[in-house]
Amino acid sequence: MSLDNRHYGYRRITVLLRRTGWMVNHKRVQRLRAEDNLLCVPKTAFRPATTDSRHRFTVYPNLARKLVPTAVNQLWIADITYVRLAEEFVYLAVVLDAFSRRVIGWCLEDHLRASLALGALEMALSTREVIPGGLVHHSDRGVQYACGDYVARLRSAGIQPSMSRPGCPWDNAMAESFMRTLKREEVDGRAYRDRADAEASIGPFIEEVYNRQRLHSALAYLSPEAFEASRPLLPAPAGGA
Repeated sequence: MSLDNRHYGYRRITVLLRRTGWMVNHKRVQRLRAEDNLLCVPKTAFRPATTDSRHRFTVYPNLARKLVPTAVNQLWIADITYVRLAEEFVYLAVVLDAFSRRVIGWCLEDHLRASLALGALEMALSTREVIPGGLVHHSDRGVQYACGDYVARLRSAGIQPSMSRPGCPWDNAMAESFMRTLKREEVDGRAYRDRADAEASIGPFIEEVYNRQRLHSALAYLSPEAFEASRPLLPAPAGGA
């Protein structure tokens, strides 16, 4: 398996080594990493705001809180994060399928307007078949997701909007987990010159590394693509939505 795993934790490294024939346990891997200073790149301290929930638009109830997807295209999770460039920030919007944690849509722009989130949504819609009424789209309460254009696009595709409760950051924990992985394994420690440079690195990381190669403990140490391939691909109605 070809994978830049310099930021992998000791448990995933142990799984990779065992799959290539090395009989090691996680304690030894952890010790060797510490001895050789094979540590993760630290996170940056400053975090610009990407969510503005002070708006006049409708805030939708949390439909995802008790929804456990059993197939693809039952629950999508959306979020936005920042990416540091040499002299400014750009912003990345993503849409994940909660069943497999696969990134099915993403968009990188130098602004936080609604078109950023819509770009990621349109990519997801272009690659997935949606059954009207059978899919919940969950996000935070940010203006990009609550605005009329975004909600209208969801409605036109037959998708039910869902939003996190106030003061409950764990409501969008899956998206936050992806963002942490992106920062730790791709963004942190890089020095992107401009948006094109960032996009040229982040795009392949999402499509090739994260979706196709990265092992997820929540997916029985399979990649999102492999996990989907091992399960039925036909979407089922989202129960409880």
